[in-house]
Amino acid sequence: METASAPPAKPSLLQSVMALPLPRSYLNFVGRQIFRLLQTIQGVGAFALITLGVTLTKFNAAWRVIHPLIRAQIDRAGVHLLPGIVLLGLALGLVIVGQTVSLLQKVGAQQYVGTVMVTVLIRELGPLATALVVLARVGTAIVIELGMSRAQGEVEALEALGIDPVHYLVMPRVIGLSAAIFSLTVYLILVALGSGYLFVFLQDVPLMPGDYFNQIARALAWEDFVLLGFKTATFGAIIATVTCYQGLAQRLRLEEVSAATTRAVAQSVAGCVLADALFIIVYLLM
Repeated sequence: METASAPPAKPSLLQSVMALPLPRSYLNFVGRQIFRLLQTIQGVGAFALITLGVTLTKFNAAWRVIHPLIRAQIDRAGVHLLPGIVLLGLALGLVIVGQTVSLLQKVGAQQYVGTVMVTVLIRELGPLATALVVLARVGTAIVIELGMSRAQGEVEALEALGIDPVHYLVMPRVIGLSAAIFSLTVYLILVALGSGYLFVFLQDVPLMPGDYFNQIARALAWEDFVLLGFKTATFGAIIATVTCYQGLAQRLRLEEVSAATTRAVAQSVAGCVLADALFIIVYLLM
């Protein structure tokens, strides 16, 4: 006796929607965005290679002019931002470090205090937070300065005088921001660790200062210091290269400077996040 076959299952609404062809306008939009992304990566990459070549070959050229410019950038991006970094370190110590230590103590996992502090604060949060502060305060100003200079023809005037704009305008900012972010990160970490223990002390958590700092010292390895230096220098180089590229890559009209600043901020954040992801892979492979 033959049995009747079951009727085919009716496709769900989601399957029906997924089966529909994408509109051509959407595909064109995605294609344009991918093309612009590739153009930006190519432009920034070429600009970074030019800057690296100039830095390696002309670092001591005209040192009486260039070295004071580097010190001026360190003062601008480092010394002037130190009060804000100290305030940020106090906030991070009270909000994150102190509460984390208190929570670990409550759940009986106080032996992991050092590991958590090194992983969260020293490896990740400290460098990235400092880089974002420098980007917001100094990186945006770099785009505006160089964009205005390019719009007013000052960059072309430097070239007419035989002065390399990359050597005079870009290299001091790359070196200055890299050194400033490294120094500010060290201050941020020290202040956050100190203020975090102050919060723990005010909560009457039974953790002695010696035990607290000894756990952090035991969790640190020499690779952490090396990678901290490389990471902060990389963040500074990315921010300086991208902001200088957006200010100098093409002649801007005055009304286009704000849009270039927005692009520079977005691209710098994306570059720092990608670099941070690469450093995470390095940490995991150690």
